[in-house]
Amino acid sequence: MRFDFERFDFIEPGEAAQRPAVVDAAGTLDWSGLVQAVHQWEQAALRHGARADQPLLITGHKEAGFVVAMLGCLRLGVPFVPVDVVNPRERIARIAHLVQAGLHYDAQAGALRDTGIAAQALQEKSLAYIMFTSGSTGDPKGVQIGRESLGLFARWIRDSLALGQAPVFMDQMLFSFDFSLFNWMGALATGGTCVLCARDTIADRQAFAAYLGRTRVNVWASTPSFVRQQLLDPDFDQQHLPDLRVFVFGAESLTPTVAEALWSRFPQARIINSYGPTEATCSTTWVEIDAALRAAAPLPFPIGRAKPYAEVFLEDGEICAVGDHVMRGYLNRPDLNQSRMFMRHGKRGYRTGDIGEIDSQGLVTFHGRRDDQIKLHGYRIELAEVDAVLATLPGVRAGAAVALKRPDGTLVRMIGFVDLDCAGPAGLQPLPAALAHWRDLLAQRVPPYMIPSELLACHGFPLSQTDKADRRQLERMYQQSRMRTAKENTP
Repeated sequence: MRFDFERFDFIEPGEAAQRPAVVDAAGTLDWSGLVQAVHQWEQAALRHGARADQPLLITGHKEAGFVVAMLGCLRLGVPFVPVDVVNPRERIARIAHLVQAGLHYDAQAGALRDTGIAAQALQEKSLAYIMFTSGSTGDPKGVQIGRESLGLFARWIRDSLALGQAPVFMDQMLFSFDFSLFNWMGALATGGTCVLCARDTIADRQAFAAYLGRTRVNVWASTPSFVRQQLLDPDFDQQHLPDLRVFVFGAESLTPTVAEALWSRFPQARIINSYGPTEATCSTTWVEIDAALRAAAPLPFPIGRAKPYAEVFLEDGEICAVGDHVMRGYLNRPDLNQSRMFMRHGKRGYRTGDIGEIDSQGLVTFHGRRDDQIKLHGYRIELAEVDAVLATLPGVRAGAAVALKRPDGTLVRMIGFVDLDCAGPAGLQPLPAALAHWRDLLAQRVPPYMIPSELLACHGFPLSQTDKADRRQLERMYQQSRMRTAKENTP
């Protein structure tokens, strides 16, 4: 049994119906139980007034009920809006208003609720979902993905990756993060199993490893950052996880150092690298790191060739993606749609803002961003949105965020700076007492991955030639301050 993402229905009924379909911290839902749960959810949603083309908000974390709701929405033609509860309530409420969602499914409570918002049908019809990413205006951006895009994505996983019969996928990425599609869609499209890994489980390394071993996970998809964390555990190896055989990476650059560290632990593992923004249904290019690429060891590895249904080309060095997998546009943002989208050979196109190169074999290599957007630990963040939320702190007139990088270009962390609304000495300064709880204040507005790891005060930001906060100068000031501190602490 499996789920067909082109017909949006369960097919091959009865075949291996007792095999696990979705596993979470509460237990296992087999394929027969999944079908029943989806049908029951659909009936409840219809009773509450769910209608085709009217968005439905889904919140939760890594519950099987979240998957049930997404499948139910797909079968009913209802665009779902996935938002993890890592987001603060204010942001969740704002997203509900932006999409005019009249219904909210709380996967943690297992309850459908009216939002009090007058539901409206979307201008774009036959959408599968709307996923929100960070936005430069201070509001998140809604990416509208059509139903046709999911069929293409599922077919690529099923027909191109050779993952074997009924593969078991590890799924630790938030459902509101597009890379999570690879796991739950991949598992259900191939008749396999999706193993949901909640934050609490991952936080306990021994419990996490035991969970992976018990559920016999064999496909691991994550950012390179997440796997680097697991490599700190000496038991993260083939001996303790004998079923784990395929690693799929995306959302960040993959370096030979990470790949070789993995092969030292899992000598027979396949490593696949992929790339694609949320606007292109999770991924557009892919490549398996074969013996030739491994020997060449480019830094970083290429992000692959275009998928069968995609076209990739460069325009002034910028990576552009074309195909039916490209979004239908940003929700209610004609300005962005005009500047970022285009038509080519009758297909939708998207200017990614990523800089790259393409070699004679069609392999694309990523070389960074053209704008102030970053990807930190797999999450795409508009620095301008972080700037805006920093400016809401008490006694602050402006905020600026800076991403720190390793020598290989990998982003390490994000530092925040606030321009205080009072006079003071030049240079970076400690925070005033009024900002002692700045993390708690920011957590009321943005999810944890958008909160800087450190916050420093500055009386008057250095400005660029365009009269904007000069992030490079702030970074230099930060590095110089750290060097001075290190010298002062040297005996």
